[in-house]
Amino acid sequence: MGRRRGDDRVVEQVDTGQAELVPDPDRPGSWTLLLDGAPQSHVDLTDPTHLEFEYVRRLAAAIDLVAPAGEPLRVLHLGGGALTLPRYVSATRPGSTQRVSELDGALVELVRRALPWRTDPRLRVRVADARATLAAGRDASWDVVVADVFAGARTPAHLTSAEYVAEVARVLHTGGWYLANVADGPPLRHVRAQVATVRSVLPRACLVGDAAVLRGRRYGNLVLVAGRVEPPVPQLTRRAAGDWFPGRVLAGEELDRFCSGAPVVRDANATDSTPPPPGIFSVRR
Repeated sequence: MGRRRGDDRVVEQVDTGQAELVPDPDRPGSWTLLLDGAPQSHVDLTDPTHLEFEYVRRLAAAIDLVAPAGEPLRVLHLGGGALTLPRYVSATRPGSTQRVSELDGALVELVRRALPWRTDPRLRVRVADARATLAAGRDASWDVVVADVFAGARTPAHLTSAEYVAEVARVLHTGGWYLANVADGPPLRHVRAQVATVRSVLPRACLVGDAAVLRGRRYGNLVLVAGRVEPPVPQLTRRAAGDWFPGRVLAGEELDRFCSGAPVVRDANATDSTPPPPGIFSVRR
């Protein structure tokens, strides 16, 4: 299983760096996954509906609101980590068909051994590149595509372009949704370009996040919700405002102003996302 420390922390080298599984001292049965010191996932093995990270709660809120409660969905997850969101969907929407595409095979095996998920024949995890998974997918085969892919705390360039978003749109059915975790900091060039890029293909969108991040005051995670029909902005706004850490939703003219003048990213000029500031990540040791 990898090297254990005296505090039950598990340390193991995986394909993309050094993975650590850190027990949560405040929640028995809960663990945080770190890769090279950057928190990637938090899971509660006894209660998969408990979501510790605020951006994951925002992704979950979007999934909660795009279809009636409990209705099964077809969900493609690009990026797996410790499978926090797939576990949540299995618990809240039984019968959902889910596929997880995770590039790091050693990480998948570590999570399978150390943080096993509940048996669900409709939940399949595959070791594959996210864009290759999309390219091999059938047209209109998914209700929701969730993108939460980071390598070295940055989203790879090939998952930031209009050509990539076109592949996402192809595998979504007409009323389907693309949900993306976008990390950025001042002056928010990356996220503004991502909003412009995604909207060039999936024009109806909103952006959910902490007010300080949206104003370009600090680095953080923002959740982009996009599709071909209007997102549930009023409901998302209420959920964001009532969160443990209240957030805001930008939509309509506000979102137009937010990404005004931002370029649409193409494969030919795509770059990895903005790196986080040094020392931003800290976990109790």
